[in-house]
Amino acid sequence: MTRKNRILLAAAVLLAGAAPQAFAAGAYVELKGHRYTIEVAADDAARAHGLMDRTHMDADHGMLFVFNDDMPRAFWMKNTKIPLDMLFFDGEKKLVSIQHDVPPCVSDPCPPYSSGAPARYVLELNAGESAKLGLTSGDPIVIHR
Repeated sequence: MTRKNRILLAAAVLLAGAAPQAFAAGAYVELKGHRYTIEVAADDAARAHGLMDRTHMDADHGMLFVFNDDMPRAFWMKNTKIPLDMLFFDGEKKLVSIQHDVPPCVSDPCPPYSSGAPARYVLELNAGESAKLGLTSGDPIVIHR
């Protein structure tokens, strides 16, 4: 193997573990034909901050947390002031679990809310949205970057 090929192979290996592909402004997801404009949290800092300190989220909006791999996820509502639905999707973009109507955290430490199964994407929507759509396990999410 030439030096150039070794360098290209090393670069490919590094890129395979890189952060998820960037999302353009105006990204959205679709669930059962309904569109939600999303903010994307695709790095550690954005995922850690999430929807903290928000007192409102517009209808038909949400936050999509993107990870590099499928593994069980746990979220909490520290400093999050609005009730949310947490929808957990696997790498195939199929719904694996829902945490319905998660209330704002009023105690310290905040309780965790688990995916209960490996997940790669977590979509937070205003509380009640998943019930309104009638979402069930296996439902797909379509992500538009």
